[in-house]
Amino acid sequence: MKIPELKDSDNEGALGLDSRARRAFLLCGLKVTGIFLGGSILSLVAVSEAVSGVEGIGAVGTFPYKPHYSMIIWQNRCIDCERCMEACVQANAVPDYGYRIKVMSRKGQPGAAMKDPVFMPILCNQCNRPPCARVCPTRATYKDKKTGIVLMNDSLCIGCRACMTACPYNARYINEVRRAADKCDFCYKARLASAKGVPACVETCPAGALVFGDLADSSSEVHQLVYLSKKTVWVLRPELGTLPNVFYIKE
Repeated sequence: MKIPELKDSDNEGALGLDSRARRAFLLCGLKVTGIFLGGSILSLVAVSEAVSGVEGIGAVGTFPYKPHYSMIIWQNRCIDCERCMEACVQANAVPDYGYRIKVMSRKGQPGAAMKDPVFMPILCNQCNRPPCARVCPTRATYKDKKTGIVLMNDSLCIGCRACMTACPYNARYINEVRRAADKCDFCYKARLASAKGVPACVETCPAGALVFGDLADSSSEVHQLVYLSKKTVWVLRPELGTLPNVFYIKE
């Protein structure tokens, strides 16, 4: 199914579930059909391949955001301690049925030699071309013109879940108290807007797996890793043209 068609589609059976069941449904779907079993839901593709292999699509572009907030995740550094999730819950008052960041895991595939577990944090990719914003009928979800972060205006959200259906990363849920969609905003409302520091997940991670900064600042670590380092930098589902601002390094 192509992204432009999503605004006219249902959520493939998940809409009828309550929040806890829906969360389990989405997490299960990601594990089975996504990153680790070769599916297309969350397959990682190198930035260089995304630029050269898909016509008209570049994972990194020139955008007017100053600062242009982005995140890099060192996948092999993640130890699955889930402190990022705990810090996110505390900083953003995330209910027990919700999530703004989650950690996927793999302990080996059937028939293959067992290897050390691999863990992968997943969150909103703060897309430069966010499909969630495109399908929102009330413009409750929008791209911040200054920072490039995809934000929510709860007062405009009608809970239609169109954004949840359109998101290729299953990064949204409905906050039943606020009756509005919720997702990661890099702790913009909780911390960045009031200059209280970096996102809570970044500050808390004991393994240094999460790097946050200004992609437009040539002196920042995220800029240097994406543009200047010789390491392979990966993005999720670049074939959709969403242009993520969350990048992965696997080595």
